[in-house]
Amino acid sequence: MTIRLPDSKGGLRAYEPRPEPLAVTSGTPFTSRTVFSAAHVVADPFADTSPDSPAAVDWDATLAFRRHLWSHGLGVAEAMDTAQRGMGLDWAGAAELIHRSAAEAKAVGGRIACGVGTDQLTDPKSLADVQAAYEEQLALVEASGAQAILMASRALAAVAKGPEDYLEVYGHLLRQASEPVVLHWLGPMFDPALEGYWGSSDLDAATDTFLEVIAAHPDKVDGIKVSLLEAQREIDIRRRLPQGVRCYTGDDFNYPELIAGDDQGFSHALLGIFDPLGPLAAEAVRVLDTGNTAGFRELLDPTVELSRHLFQTPTRFYKTGVVFLAWLAGHQSHFTMVGGLQSARSLPHFARAYELADGLGLFPDPKLAEERMKNLLSLYGVNQ
Repeated sequence: MTIRLPDSKGGLRAYEPRPEPLAVTSGTPFTSRTVFSAAHVVADPFADTSPDSPAAVDWDATLAFRRHLWSHGLGVAEAMDTAQRGMGLDWAGAAELIHRSAAEAKAVGGRIACGVGTDQLTDPKSLADVQAAYEEQLALVEASGAQAILMASRALAAVAKGPEDYLEVYGHLLRQASEPVVLHWLGPMFDPALEGYWGSSDLDAATDTFLEVIAAHPDKVDGIKVSLLEAQREIDIRRRLPQGVRCYTGDDFNYPELIAGDDQGFSHALLGIFDPLGPLAAEAVRVLDTGNTAGFRELLDPTVELSRHLFQTPTRFYKTGVVFLAWLAGHQSHFTMVGGLQSARSLPHFARAYELADGLGLFPDPKLAEERMKNLLSLYGVNQ
């Protein structure tokens, strides 16, 4: 059987889907790396909403997807960028997501860390406003029993006048945190409003400020998540971290080499691409646990082409591809997103994502994925 897919030149070409999925099994917890998958939210397709409305979430399907990730040994990074935080999911929705997911994690024994930000602010005027918003969210996450991830703040980027303001706000939050947190540096390719974070558009200067925050409070920083899509910069930062502070790669372009590491260290992982790659990524990390770095790379290296495709410019719309693949894989019954973000990518983009994911064997039921892809194509006028 073949399916006709649009090509980059406006024509159609025949593609023969893979008949069987990749064989993966759930197994024991990881021993060599700590691995989180940032997880998407499933919209309620029957809600009467608009792109400007508060998010309507299908909670049953959203939590079921988290159980899927936990079943393969992955931790869940909740209410992060992948969950459309600030791109369809507001703070009220994120707060409910944190409550529900943290309770579910406790019920099934899954590991969870949750994003702490300032997105309840609509018109920040001062550092005090930003600090208070962070404090509110930090208190909620800690009360839920989840680990906190201090996310980059659009509000802080807007009001901060220089590096000293970042040192002040983050220093206060780290002193207040009851348990070690993860610090998240999200680059402007993911969110243009974060340009110049840490007080400078010069990445070397910004890195120095970032590391100064950590050096002042190493006992309150479990690790850092670096999402700059520059492998060498992450390696350089990783080598400058205080003893005991982990580096969680957020580099969706170069993750296999960063997780594998070198003779001077390695990165753990907190990745949006592990949402669609969950079972395969878990299988690869278990191979790495045995000391078989070559086997790990053999499994994970072929996934980079798909990841680079999903995260292509404009990178912030990668969530559309992530949810699209979750629909094709049968993790949800529809391809609808909060904020109407299913419209953010083109048909050729979807077609290539399908082809790459199918080639990797990511779909548990390849026939279902093919049928759903054909249904989408028919909506665009492509007859099979």
